[in-house]
Amino acid sequence: MVAATRKSAEKAVRLFHALSDQTRLELLERLQGGEQCVCELTDAMKAAQSRLSFHLKVLKDAGLILDRREGRWMYYSINRDAVGDLEEWVETLKRQTNWGVSVSRCD
Repeated sequence: MVAATRKSAEKAVRLFHALSDQTRLELLERLQGGEQCVCELTDAMKAAQSRLSFHLKVLKDAGLILDRREGRWMYYSINRDAVGDLEEWVETLKRQTNWGVSVSRCD
């Protein structure tokens, strides 16, 4: 496997892992409207900050969200570049798929 392809696959694994949890998907849905403070997210989701911090870290480590500190609060927003990378990965998969064509070599 070529190093660039391996790196791309590893990035896709991180992205899809981050998207594989209902809480993280809900966080992303809430961030679609724009940047939000962690205090707003905890109130809206009625969840403990420690629980949300774990999920926010997974999303951040995958590159799906950005954070910035303002005073004692952290603010989170969706990383447009990461969404573009995800979209590109899916588009590549769609282009390279032989829909309905069997590649089985079994007799």
